[in-house]
Amino acid sequence: MKTEKKSNALLFLLLIHSTFGQSDYAPYFYDNGPSSTDGNMALFSISEDTPVGTQVYVLNGTDPEGDPVRYGLAFEKGSKEYFRVDSKSGNVTLIQELDRETQDEISVHVSITDGRNKVVETIRVFVTDANDEPPEFQHLPFIIDVPEDTAPGSSIYRVQALDKDMGSGGSVSYYLQNSAFSKFAIDGHSGILRVKPGEFLDYETTPTHFVMVVAKDGGGKYKGKHQVLTSTATVTINVLDAQDMPPYFVGTPYFGYVYEVSVPGSEIFTVYARDGDQGNPNPIHYSILNGSDGVFDINSTSGCITLTTYPSLLRNELYEIKVKASEVGPTDRLQDFDLTTVTVRVVDLNNHPPTFYGENGPQNKFEVTMYEHPPAGEILRGFKITVNDSDQGANAKFKLRLVGPSRVLRVVPQTVLNEAQVTIIVEDASGIDYEKGPRLSFKLLAVEIDTPERFSATADIVINLLDTNDNIPKFTSEYYIARVPENSPGGSSVVSVTANDPDSGPWGEIKYTIYGSGSDLFTIHPSSGLISTQPWTTLDAEVRSKYNFYIKAEDSEGHYSLAEVFVNILDMNDHSPEFNEELLEKTMIIGAPVRVEAVDEDAESPNNVIEYSIMTADPDNAFDINSDTGDIRLKPYIKSMEIVQNITKQKECRWSLVVQARDRGSPSFSTTAVVNIDITEAVRPALTPSMLAAPSVPHLSFNRSKVESFHTSWASASVR
Repeated sequence: MKTEKKSNALLFLLLIHSTFGQSDYAPYFYDNGPSSTDGNMALFSISEDTPVGTQVYVLNGTDPEGDPVRYGLAFEKGSKEYFRVDSKSGNVTLIQELDRETQDEISVHVSITDGRNKVVETIRVFVTDANDEPPEFQHLPFIIDVPEDTAPGSSIYRVQALDKDMGSGGSVSYYLQNSAFSKFAIDGHSGILRVKPGEFLDYETTPTHFVMVVAKDGGGKYKGKHQVLTSTATVTINVLDAQDMPPYFVGTPYFGYVYEVSVPGSEIFTVYARDGDQGNPNPIHYSILNGSDGVFDINSTSGCITLTTYPSLLRNELYEIKVKASEVGPTDRLQDFDLTTVTVRVVDLNNHPPTFYGENGPQNKFEVTMYEHPPAGEILRGFKITVNDSDQGANAKFKLRLVGPSRVLRVVPQTVLNEAQVTIIVEDASGIDYEKGPRLSFKLLAVEIDTPERFSATADIVINLLDTNDNIPKFTSEYYIARVPENSPGGSSVVSVTANDPDSGPWGEIKYTIYGSGSDLFTIHPSSGLISTQPWTTLDAEVRSKYNFYIKAEDSEGHYSLAEVFVNILDMNDHSPEFNEELLEKTMIIGAPVRVEAVDEDAESPNNVIEYSIMTADPDNAFDINSDTGDIRLKPYIKSMEIVQNITKQKECRWSLVVQARDRGSPSFSTTAVVNIDITEAVRPALTPSMLAAPSVPHLSFNRSKVESFHTSWASASVR
């Protein structure tokens, strides 16, 4: 149908063209239906979740004259450009993300031109919805107050959430997270929150509830898939207290005391009750029901119990007073109540503290002298201590303990009633050490246990320690390393060693001795520990470079320890290099070296490392020498006897040079030697006719190797 329309239109234009002559007609877009994806984009719609970069449409048109056409897209000034078109193909591509909730209709100017005529049409592109918006709760935060006596099933609040999407994606329903464990329920459609049927609120158990509400949309497609979006919000429910709990006493059981010095009006004890309804408590009224025998009274407001007579008139030692605490209602009417018992004991006055006694009466310092390190469990019999509290009953019960170095001593008994002999026992003997301190000090404490006054007494325990020889001398190191230059004069200091003995007197005095292989060259000062060479000792690193021996540190009773001494003899540069002879005779084959060698008797590098050099030579500039090995060679240009004879102008080829050998020590020493060298050339043996007539290559190879071997061995013999 569309093709037929196009043909008719073209035929019509051709008729006009043939009738009226040559004309130029404007191009035009093909018609497109509602669901078509080519034409001029009229009635075109696109989903808001279409990915950027997607080809969404094809602009399609023609020119009556058959000229090529180009397409264009334009947007209103200041508006966002959502599409781009390929001018040749007409392919339209999405270049910006779409959002129906922000803009649901896009105005676009589409154009077609043949180069001379341009047609522009304004069309509207409709953006369709995708389920991309979650529900949004309104009027956050959700905080509500609910009385604790709210009836089960009552509605307490309504939550509301809106979804910007359309259709099912814009519908909202509600549910509670963890609803099985909640006292609340929510209507899925209306969002009305209720107390569950059968559930009761209790301020005293849970004053605040946190309920998590979920808003869920009806679901819809997004980027080709079905999805359901949700949002959550917390509803804070504060439970308001109601008067439904009786009062209760705090801090029971209650005990009070009447002392011998108490007077009428003395406070015995104060009871305290609290309304169980903490959110809105009522005042409390106190009263005595029975058990006071008329000798006690209570303040109805404060709960303070007081004595109404003198203690001497009391007939009992123990009273059990029944006290009532009642809530005072709005009209001063007494409502719910609680009962408790206050036990009052008539006791002797605690007016005597514990006291320590020695052999001559009260005493606050006890001192003893003893040797260090007594065995664990030993009783320190030098102490004669008694402790006494002249009060009666609980007032005379107290505890003993020692304060001082931990776990060194312990005291027996630990709990005393009235009076006891005090025994002090060694628990950790290692703490009784003269070297840690010649004096130990402790505090002996007696503290009452059950009295409110907690009277106490203290006494100083002083232990003066006597030393024993319980330590051995110890060197500051297990070994000592010394370095002594060779040729040091006899009596030179080598190293000073030190040992310590913390014992006192002669037990702490140390004597040093030396022994072992190699120790005969050394001596040690018996008291200072200074090790020196013997007066007659001569040290030579070339003879022996290392010594080691033992040293002993010994106290007056023979307790000792050992250490090892290592002595390294440092080499000094005290030898010059020496050649075997001052005049050396050598024969040199042209092309092969001769070697001179000197020896340095020093023990170590660099003192015994030798460098060789040529001092003078005749003829001059004829030889090179390897500074490390002493190898002497002719200069590279001297390759034959002919060159040698041209240099000497004589038939005798005997040259000489002075070679120096110098060590690398500091200071450096050197020596020289004259080297006479006979220059000769290797003689090649004459080839016989049979050798020249050798027919095979292997035979020639064999003879050549024999000749070369002969030359090599001869040359080596000449050098030697």
